[in-house]
Amino acid sequence: MAASPAHAPGRTLRLATRGSAQATAQASAVADALMAAHPGLEVQLVFVETLGDRRTDVPLHTMGGQGVFVKEVQRAVLAGDADFAAHSAKDLPSTVGDGLQLAAFCQRRDPRDALVGAALHALPQGATLATGSVRRRAQLQVVRPDLHFVELRGNIHTRLTKVPDGGALVMAVTALQILGLTDLIAEVLPVEQFVPAPGQGCVALECRAGDAGTAAVLAAVDHPQTRAEVLLERAFLAQLGTGCSLPVAAHAAGDVLSGFLADPDAGCTVSEAIAVDDALPADRLARAAGFARHLQQRLAEAVADGAATGDAGSR
Repeated sequence: MAASPAHAPGRTLRLATRGSAQATAQASAVADALMAAHPGLEVQLVFVETLGDRRTDVPLHTMGGQGVFVKEVQRAVLAGDADFAAHSAKDLPSTVGDGLQLAAFCQRRDPRDALVGAALHALPQGATLATGSVRRRAQLQVVRPDLHFVELRGNIHTRLTKVPDGGALVMAVTALQILGLTDLIAEVLPVEQFVPAPGQGCVALECRAGDAGTAAVLAAVDHPQTRAEVLLERAFLAQLGTGCSLPVAAHAAGDVLSGFLADPDAGCTVSEAIAVDDALPADRLARAAGFARHLQQRLAEAVADGAATGDAGSR
C-alpha cells in the first residue's frame, strides 16, 4: 500500500505564525515536535504581521480584543499561503472561523499570571501596576484597590522594559517560560484568586476544514487533557457572545471549571468554581455554557443591587 500523503517522507508543511519572539518560539517548538513525531517531515515558518502587532499604540480592548492577533494569520491559511497556523489559544475568538478547523491543542504550559518588578504584597500604597488586560486589572483591583493602573502594550521584551518605578507589571507565566525569562518573576498569582483567560498557556493549531492530511499530521501533538480543558473554557466564553466586552476569565483543571466576570464601571465582580464531571463531552460543554449564564445572572443582579464586592462568588 502506498504511503499516505500526510506521512510521506519529504513532505513540507508551512506554519503561519506572528513574528514576535514569543510567537516564533512557540511555533518553532511546534515545528520541532511535529518533525520529531514524523521523521522526514519538514516544517517551514511563514511570518505574518497582524493588526495587534501593528497598532501597539492602541489598548487591546478598544480594538475588539480577541482576534486582533489571529485574523491575518488565519487568512494566510485560507489563502493557501500556509498549511496551518499556531496561535496562543487565548487569542482565538470563541467560534472557529469559516473554512477552518482546530486540529490540535498542544500540552498547556503554566496558565497563571505573574508579577514582574515586585510581589503584590510588597507594592507600596498607590503603586503603579502596568497591564493591557481589563481582566487582570479587574482582578487585581479586588485585592489592591489602591493601585494605579497604566496601559501596557508591545512585545514581551518591550514590555519588560516598562516596569514602573516602584511598581510592577503583569505577564503570563507561559510567555516568560517560552522565552526562558522566568527568573524575572517576582510572584506567581494563584489561579484560585486570579483566574486566567480562557485558553491561557495553550498553543492551538488550526488548518483548513477538510484538510484531513494536515489534520492527521497535527494530531501527533494534540494533548487530550488540554483539549478537553480548553474546550470547556471556550464553551464558557462562547456563551457570553462575541460582543461581550466585560472582563472574562475561565480556567478548567480536570473536572473543576473556575469562572470570573466583572463590570468595572459598576465596581462589581463575581467568581465561582463548579464541578464538570459529566461523562459525555457534549454534556460537559453544555455545563460550561450554563455556568457562564449563571455568572452573567449573578453579575447582573449585583450591578442592579448596586453592590461593589471584592468577590461576590463562592469557590
